[in-house]
Amino acid sequence: MQLSLPSHNVHLTYCTNIHAGESWDEVSSSLDETIPVIRKKLELSNDQAFGIGLRLSAQAADSLILPARLDEFKAQLARLGAYVFTINAFPYGPFHTVRVKEQVYLPDWRDGERLRYTRQCAYILAALLPEGMDGSISTVPGAYKSEARTADAQTQIVEQLIAAVAMLAQLEQDTGKYIALALEPEPCCFLETLAETTAFFCDQLWATDSIVKLADLCISTEAEASHMMRRHLGVCYDVCHAAVEFEDPVKALQKLSAFGIRIPKIQLSCALRIPVMHAGMLAELQRFDDGVYLHQVVVQKHRNLQRYTDLPAAMAAYQAGKADGEWRIHCHVPIFWDSDGQTGSKTDSKREPKLDSELGSTRADLLATLQALRKQGFSSHLEVETYTWDVLPAHLKNESKAHAIARELGFIMKELLT
Repeated sequence: MQLSLPSHNVHLTYCTNIHAGESWDEVSSSLDETIPVIRKKLELSNDQAFGIGLRLSAQAADSLILPARLDEFKAQLARLGAYVFTINAFPYGPFHTVRVKEQVYLPDWRDGERLRYTRQCAYILAALLPEGMDGSISTVPGAYKSEARTADAQTQIVEQLIAAVAMLAQLEQDTGKYIALALEPEPCCFLETLAETTAFFCDQLWATDSIVKLADLCISTEAEASHMMRRHLGVCYDVCHAAVEFEDPVKALQKLSAFGIRIPKIQLSCALRIPVMHAGMLAELQRFDDGVYLHQVVVQKHRNLQRYTDLPAAMAAYQAGKADGEWRIHCHVPIFWDSDGQTGSKTDSKREPKLDSELGSTRADLLATLQALRKQGFSSHLEVETYTWDVLPAHLKNESKAHAIARELGFIMKELLT
């Protein structure tokens, strides 16, 4: 949906990675089932187009790239009163029901298959983008951290990203559709913190050697190549991921902008938070150890940070006396949950199912981000991403998935517009 804010216009959506299904037929079916319900709950008029944040697996992209399938999808979008302006091309393979964890990053940006898949997503998005509208594609933050420690691995990542920029620049020249690729920093990944992200852009992607390689690929001047690099490659800023890292999201967005690093998309999401960890919380946390996704944990005590690759490792460390303090857990929870299990938004006082009096979320970071977005802009693509709905503890789900999505979007709209 397009919203007019005091600072600029934005497109707001939710990411369809919340729906299970890897084939294009499954994705298409989930849209038919869900979007009419969301439109009704949000009371959208017939002339209000609904924006979609489309998640495509490699399998789905291989199908949708076919001209006949694209035509069918365009007809479906017209029927639904919807449009696509952003694609989530982060998870390449299965993303639900099976163990995902660290496999979600593969193939990473060391691998040519990641480039091929991203190219397909870009061509699909170019075919779907309404005229005059910018597009964005979110992607893996290089690689899982343990896979990108060597100089050779980082060189491979840079070279593949240079090729991606060249592809997007050529696509814009051929079609007139502008699309930016957005690396999504995440705990325990090559790009994890704000400092790592800015250093990668300034010291590696924008380095003279990289610009020369891009200029050679595009048969352009170095000045033109430098512009392409900054135009077509940026950061997908996930508020949940930043909160897990104990980073101030507003200051981080300001710093990215000050460096000249593009922010094609901001993902609006909340992480689990325990203000003071104690033994009584272990049983409650165990319910979130779903065995499907990585739930990276960052613990802060006296401003010192300890990082754990997954929830079981953090809980074991706590039992060994090594992880007391405030916990932030990479588990995307509905954004209308407050720290005490209440919505507490500007206009909604409905009570939510109780988490625990000491288990809450990082929603304060999200609210601060939304207020800054009203005044400072940062990005025109906003995407709610609560993909963990299916694996959340059963006692915390008291409505349908479609209704929960609509409530999240309604929550964001109220915060941005009132």
